[in-house]
Amino acid sequence: MKIELAKSEVIHFVGIGGIGMSGLALIMQSMGFKIQGSDISNNKNIERLKKNKIKITIGHKKQNIIKATILVISSAIKNSNPEIIEAKKKQLPIYKRGDMLGHITSLSKNITVVGSHGKTTTTSLIAGIFSKTNLDPTIINGGVLNSFDNSAKFGRSKWSVLELDESDGSFIKVLPTYCIITNIDREHMDFYKSMTKLFELFEQFVEKVPSFGKSIICLDDKNNKKLIKKLKIKNFYTYGMNANANFNIVKIIQKKLNSKFNVVVRLPGKKKFLIHNVSIPLLGHHNIRNATAAIAAALCIGIPIKTIKEGLLGFKGVQRRFNKLFEFKGAEFFDDYAHHPSEIKEVLNGVRQAYKKEKIVCVFQPHRISRLKDLREDFSRSFRIADEVVLCPIYAAGEKMNLGFKYQNFAKEIVKNSKVNVFMIKDEFSLARYVKQNIFGKKIVIGMGAGSISNWMRNLPNFI
Repeated sequence: MKIELAKSEVIHFVGIGGIGMSGLALIMQSMGFKIQGSDISNNKNIERLKKNKIKITIGHKKQNIIKATILVISSAIKNSNPEIIEAKKKQLPIYKRGDMLGHITSLSKNITVVGSHGKTTTTSLIAGIFSKTNLDPTIINGGVLNSFDNSAKFGRSKWSVLELDESDGSFIKVLPTYCIITNIDREHMDFYKSMTKLFELFEQFVEKVPSFGKSIICLDDKNNKKLIKKLKIKNFYTYGMNANANFNIVKIIQKKLNSKFNVVVRLPGKKKFLIHNVSIPLLGHHNIRNATAAIAAALCIGIPIKTIKEGLLGFKGVQRRFNKLFEFKGAEFFDDYAHHPSEIKEVLNGVRQAYKKEKIVCVFQPHRISRLKDLREDFSRSFRIADEVVLCPIYAAGEKMNLGFKYQNFAKEIVKNSKVNVFMIKDEFSLARYVKQNIFGKKIVIGMGAGSISNWMRNLPNFI
């Protein structure tokens, strides 16, 4: 899949340090494109790009695009960015990440994963299955896979495995061959404004799947059920714990960091069969659903069941998805990306199923003011399974809007609606003091959020 380009063609990524942008940049470089980029600060994603000899400039300024002929921008980049202003003056073509991803993926067959939650893990599990085959797909993921310490990998086959971002509607730009819909939840309403608009785009996306492809939709999700009723062309399979699902999950056994289950497969016009003793090194019903989606996709493209099971069993995980960090005074500390009420509840349910006697402490950092404003009550009710919540300051993610209520009142609402103790902290140093004074014995401590909380949790051993 090598692309022949004129030597003068240089593609500049504005905001290259994001997980999605850095992954796309790496893939395009591997395909033969000349890539460079800029961002406001250094991070691990940028360091990975530098190791692959991609030129990165820290700070946004017009001089960065002197040699650029095409710009790719993330959804977070404002029109006031000096590189955007200069590109418009020079009349350079400017593409959003979603547009460019659509252009690139049109060159291959693909398995796309979309939905409000579970995308990264599902994409990673599919990648794990592919790793046990002679297929070599291009992978673009929303998280760093431990198996190759990156969020993206260039493959030399006709296949690609893609996590698509629904936050700004850009997923609709991609032409799917097979698509997985994990769930549809009230999220990113700052962009969509209404659930109706969100449903419309998901419906349009599924209808784009060709006759020789297939949609794979989770039947356990109430909004997915609504989507199914809207579809004009019934070119899909379903999966989940719902007994009517084509890939029906049964006989679940949960242990610490390990889940086992069976899948009953009922496909139209085919004989029913059973997939026995599927094992994944993950906990929680949500991850069992993610694994079943991966099974369905793999079977659709002809991967043998034995190979599928080997790929799932050998899954090495993805960063920030219930990763164990360290132990302290008998307590175990974990890092998780959960930043939406539905995700928080799923993770806590999974932890309680596996750790029945341990107390659960959730260190939660809300991500985005707009999300907390929109889902305030849902957040306040999402910690019922926890024994204690340590509430961190909001990670604004560049938003400058007013919260509209006192943050202390939100803490009180968590106490009232989740029936859990809440302790508010100011920064990572007060988190360390809290841990030193209060954490000991059989406890599971989980850092949750999409902001800086991961770094706070990982830095704790330096302060305690």
